[in-house]
Amino acid sequence: MTFSFRPILALAAVLGITAGAAGAQDMSFFRIGTGGTAGTYYPIGGLLANAISSPPGSRPCEDGGSCGVPGLVASALASNGSVANVNAIEGGTLESGFVQADVAAWAQTGTGIWEGKPPAEKLRAIANLYPESIHLVASKNSGITSVADLKGKRVSLDEPGSGTLVDAQIILAAAGLSEKDISPEYLKPDQAADRMRDGAMDAFFFVGGFPAGAIAELASGHDITLVPLDGDVAKKVTDEYKFFATDMVPAGTYEGVDVDVPTLAVGAEWITSADQPEELIYGITKALWNDNTRKQLDAGHAKGKAIVKEKALDGIGIPLHPGAEKFYKEAGLLK
Repeated sequence: MTFSFRPILALAAVLGITAGAAGAQDMSFFRIGTGGTAGTYYPIGGLLANAISSPPGSRPCEDGGSCGVPGLVASALASNGSVANVNAIEGGTLESGFVQADVAAWAQTGTGIWEGKPPAEKLRAIANLYPESIHLVASKNSGITSVADLKGKRVSLDEPGSGTLVDAQIILAAAGLSEKDISPEYLKPDQAADRMRDGAMDAFFFVGGFPAGAIAELASGHDITLVPLDGDVAKKVTDEYKFFATDMVPAGTYEGVDVDVPTLAVGAEWITSADQPEELIYGITKALWNDNTRKQLDAGHAKGKAIVKEKALDGIGIPLHPGAEKFYKEAGLLK
């Protein structure tokens, strides 16, 4: 599988620390793998990369400057999503990334979708960020109002390497369907939305925080249905996979969707490798949860308000990185 990573930030692709009175310090570099540009990982990654960065020459935090890790320039990169980010972190081509909680746990333990493959034993958690809602978007004129209605329809399940593809397969199975029962395509949500506008796509799956840009843009000029994930389908999924929880997309989140839509959600986690230095991850975790970052998250994205320190450890199924663990103990969130 080929993974393509593109930077979200126009920052130098190097990390430097200015020389002080004690002499020059080591340079380092920290990348955050996100997802497709039309999803939620991508803009959130940009916010967090800015928050943890404190480029050489920046004013200190106490003087109104950056409150990131001194000397650090982080960048957020677009990628194929959760599975791709796990592989890149484990392979050493990314320092960190956003990954669905279910994918992270399966990968780290070599179970679920990772069964039969070497476990990604070095994966470590920095924080749980926010719930990712499963969106099943259908064109209104397709007549699709349930998962069962997908049979025989043209449905995009997202790209190989994405957590969305994994979850779409689970939901299809819970409804007694497989990819053989639909006409599957494997496109990112913005591509799938373009196909839907052209009348060439009936439905597509997307897993991410709402509102998702590609869906909001589609809904502004095309009649859509947000298909509920509830009843027997939801129960089968939550009974078998404990990482899923029931969720609700509020009325008005997307134009033309005027009722609350029940769905499922899984946590979005920021993960790294056990190989990353303890003090670096401690500094990054501390920067993530400072007051300056709080302001950036609240102002920068609708999902930013859901990223709160009190939920940082919710649903994490892999070990914490020692640097993150040190911070949470100091913050009184861990004993």
